[in-house]
Amino acid sequence: MTRLSIVVPVYNERYLVEACLERVVAVTVPGIDEIELVVVDDGSTDGTGEVLDRLAARWPERLRLLRQPNGGKGAALQTGIAAATGDFIVFQDADLEYDPRDLPALVAPLLEDAADAVYGSRFLVAGRRRVLSHRHTAGNRLLTALSNWFTDLGLTDMETCYKAVRAPLLKSIPLRSRGFGVEPELTAKLAKRGAALFEVPVSYLGRTYQEGKKIGWRDAVVAVATMVRYWLVDDVYRADAYGSQILGSLERARRFNGWMAAAVRPHVGDRVLEIGAGIGNLTMHLVPRDRYLATDLEPLYVDYLATLARGRPYLTARQLDATDTAAFRELAGGFDTVVCLNVLEHVADPAAALANIVSALAPGGRLVLYVPAGPWLYSRLDEVLEHRCRYTRAALERELTAAGLAIESLRGFNRVGVIGWLVNGLLLRRRRIPRLQLKLYDLGVPLWRRLDSLLPWPGLGLLAVARKP
Repeated sequence: MTRLSIVVPVYNERYLVEACLERVVAVTVPGIDEIELVVVDDGSTDGTGEVLDRLAARWPERLRLLRQPNGGKGAALQTGIAAATGDFIVFQDADLEYDPRDLPALVAPLLEDAADAVYGSRFLVAGRRRVLSHRHTAGNRLLTALSNWFTDLGLTDMETCYKAVRAPLLKSIPLRSRGFGVEPELTAKLAKRGAALFEVPVSYLGRTYQEGKKIGWRDAVVAVATMVRYWLVDDVYRADAYGSQILGSLERARRFNGWMAAAVRPHVGDRVLEIGAGIGNLTMHLVPRDRYLATDLEPLYVDYLATLARGRPYLTARQLDATDTAAFRELAGGFDTVVCLNVLEHVADPAAALANIVSALAPGGRLVLYVPAGPWLYSRLDEVLEHRCRYTRAALERELTAAGLAIESLRGFNRVGVIGWLVNGLLLRRRRIPRLQLKLYDLGVPLWRRLDSLLPWPGLGLLAVARKP
């Protein structure tokens, strides 16, 4: 059953909110089985609360009413997003500027296409649009143009209220803006996450300031400051049990990911199983292939991978435990390459994981494996990442040989990275590497690649290529 959550932030809309919500309740969205209204009263003082109480009693199965002290539109949206239970989340203003009859068109790309988010544009050709102040319209277009410059998107209406987003994606994004800055912030973070954005035209019956419009020139200044902030800062993953913030930081290290992909790619065939694909940091460097199955143990990451797979018929995503022998039976002999990076150090039974990997390989197939190296480097960073160990060359050779694999190559990788791990993990006892350090390190990757074979100490990791006889 597909469920849609409509989040409605409300502040002092006593005379309009009832008519607005009646129109929302009357809407049927094809492909959606159930609609919930999550209404957030942001500290209204004009009697709006009493109206909402009456509506909550009228639609007890449809409307969830939440209250909070006045904090701004962004704060109200954050409350509503956290409470929403749908597969998709739509933002709806509590006035009558946006017509709920446009909701089916807004949601359609999420259901029918490869959209992660859909913006309802007031400036695309629509059935009708109230003619408004030229200055206000020009200001919206200017803010959209500035946002597009920072995000490299081609939106026509960044400031639109009507935004529909896949719920797992939206819930994984940390929103910090409490006011109207939430619009450029969300846009910047969707862009940095690589979300597939669509636009559809919507009708717009905008209010004048005399009629109660709340946004003003100060909000425009805040919007520009927000664009600059989130252009510079990579704050795009909410802290969770899966370490998404860490993987997100690594995702932004695109030069490093390219370096790793360049080391792996020569050994990758046409039928590939990737174990522990995470959020696809490496996956997108290795596709297309005849067949590419990207897997992970964590359901949140599988959702990310499924998003990547939309529109790519050669790429599929599924949940897979490297130690689950039963799950590997259906994969037996189906791949000429297994890519397994930063996984073996996590599993409690590496012998079982390697046996399963070997079973998935066709005769002559290769395992491309990367593990962290150097037990002496084990630190709080490893604890946060739940590393069981850091490998020595001899220990990895023993495990691969015991699994029946013939080692073709085994080399250290990323020697410069040892310095950062040593300083942050052992000397400063940090639990994560600061984003600025990662950015600076990533900028230097072209130099680090040249130095990697020249530096005299072991690498931060070991990269192995082993063949199934």
